[in-house]
Amino acid sequence: MPAQSTSPAGEMLLAGVGPGSRLDCDLPLDLPPDHPLSHGVLRLRLRVVEGVVTGVDPDVGWVHRSAEKLFEARDYRQLIMLADRHDWLGAMSGELSVVLAVEEMLRLEPPARVVWLRTALAELTRVASHLAFLAAYPYAAAGPADEAREGARGAREELLTLLEDYTGGRMHVMVTRVGGLHLDMPAGWPARVGAGLVRARAALDLVAAALAAQEGLRGLAVLSPADAAAHGASGVVARASGLDLDVRRDEPYGCYGELFAPGGPGRVPLRAEGDALARLDLIVEQARVATDLVEECLARVPGGPVSIRLPKVLRVPEGETYRASETPLGRAGVWLVSTGDRAPWRLKLRTPSFAHASALGAVLTGSPVDDLGRALASVPLVSGDVDR
Repeated sequence: MPAQSTSPAGEMLLAGVGPGSRLDCDLPLDLPPDHPLSHGVLRLRLRVVEGVVTGVDPDVGWVHRSAEKLFEARDYRQLIMLADRHDWLGAMSGELSVVLAVEEMLRLEPPARVVWLRTALAELTRVASHLAFLAAYPYAAAGPADEAREGARGAREELLTLLEDYTGGRMHVMVTRVGGLHLDMPAGWPARVGAGLVRARAALDLVAAALAAQEGLRGLAVLSPADAAAHGASGVVARASGLDLDVRRDEPYGCYGELFAPGGPGRVPLRAEGDALARLDLIVEQARVATDLVEECLARVPGGPVSIRLPKVLRVPEGETYRASETPLGRAGVWLVSTGDRAPWRLKLRTPSFAHASALGAVLTGSPVDDLGRALASVPLVSGDVDR
């Protein structure tokens, strides 16, 4: 019996199994139709006793599209259109992860203007990704929650329009190139971004107020620091449990070394509770930090070219490298192995959603069945990012 399916209304179906289970049929788990988990299939097999979840077995792989195998059949320029499609809420970070690994193998330094613009686009994507989860969260109460939901949706739409103005794509931007960017930013774009960030901050204030008015989130779906570390959690999921991890600060790339230097706008907010409220509060706080980073990047972007002229047939020297980056969902990694050909011999992705899906057993165990929707939606993950 399938443990999960999605309906046009965004319903998730969970099957309870196992000894002592009081749930012997599909359980509708209501998530808003625009929640990222309703865009793919995530199977969760539950063990339920007296209305409380006593065990969870995540069953992944139902959206698997063999992206890593396809990387081996594409040249290095064609990788980008695959790299931005597993986490469809953070496409810019996906393509940037792969390009950074290729540039490292080539020992290629992109122009300074490219570095700052890439970072601005990545952080703008981060804000839009966080707003997507906050707008689609199944709040238990109306009133402030309705206002927060509409505010977050409207702010995200404006940011996606800004990305479209620059790149031509709202979600799959495909603007990153080996050695640069496909396009320079259009005239007047920084000023429009500034207005969009003002709206985003106002929406985040509404969400923070709505979360403060929610009951039952404190102490729900707790993930201990030990379990977070054991499952390889990162991003919001790790930091809400007190793990002080951020690739941008710890292994800086691009211009993050300057942004996260003392006195810079970069900072890593933490919580110790590890519950649903801590994760949601951190999503809000990290989105606020990202708005500051976008502003700083656009204020400091230097002049110069946005691309480097490369050979028509691009070949990467023989060797291998591993490159980590901080996507909106957490730590991503790219292991690239080259034999000197025009396509990778192997390109392996480490995606944060896979680790977070594996942690769902620890997160959801002990949660009341009636609160499963709110517990699950507090863990930011994207189905395609789980399965690749």
